[in-house]
Amino acid sequence: MIYGAMKVAIGGPLKLGFRPWVEGLENVPAEGPAILASNHLSFSDSFFLPAVLDRKVTFIAKAEYFTTPGVKGKLTAAFFKGVGQLPVDRSGARGAGEAAIKSGIEVLERGELFGIYPEGTRSPDGRLYRGKPGGLARVALATGAPVLPVAMIDTEKIQPPGKVMPKLMRPGIRIGKPLDFTRYQGMEQDRFVLRALTDEVMYEIMKLSGQEYVDVYATAAKRQITEEAKAAKAAEKAAEKAAEKAAAEQAEAKERSGS
Repeated sequence: MIYGAMKVAIGGPLKLGFRPWVEGLENVPAEGPAILASNHLSFSDSFFLPAVLDRKVTFIAKAEYFTTPGVKGKLTAAFFKGVGQLPVDRSGARGAGEAAIKSGIEVLERGELFGIYPEGTRSPDGRLYRGKPGGLARVALATGAPVLPVAMIDTEKIQPPGKVMPKLMRPGIRIGKPLDFTRYQGMEQDRFVLRALTDEVMYEIMKLSGQEYVDVYATAAKRQITEEAKAAKAAEKAAEKAAEKAAAEQAEAKERSGS
């Protein structure tokens, strides 16, 4: 009931204001469990995809969204619960992964749709990064649920980092045909199987999205970008100090020659 009300309150304005285009809705089963494995370009991905579906889709969200104190925190928690988000404590990497897998399995065992971002985090530059094999593959193999590759298109352009007001433009969503991995069931502990399954899904997402694929994890790419930005800033400061020192020495030399 809460989900239905929130879907009307949020999904309606999203569809009216941004008019997202969709391809492949017929690939989403009318009933029964399925996994929606999507690329991740923007915070808004978890809202645009549910907005265009007739069925409820549940994603994993950071536990902090549900535990922040104060009025704003309570409103945020109510919002995320209303749109079908499940809280997961990500303070410990392994514990967070296990909790996400357990939550995904529970959603699918209820015959519902489970949404997951195999990259594990938002793309830092719009490219498609290597999928993490733990979550998606293990949930798929534990439940036998079909995996639908999903491509979000241009959602990162709606509200780029640092922009307060979103840009009104049409994002796109492409939903691919379901992938059946029941041939791998019972092989959840085989890391080569987990890797192969994940790579197959990422390849389908790449074909749907048209993104350039980068065979490294997005978290590693983000660290590298942050380190490069820090290095560039340090170099800029060093150059400024060197220029100031050179100007001071030049002024001092002029003063001496004038005397």
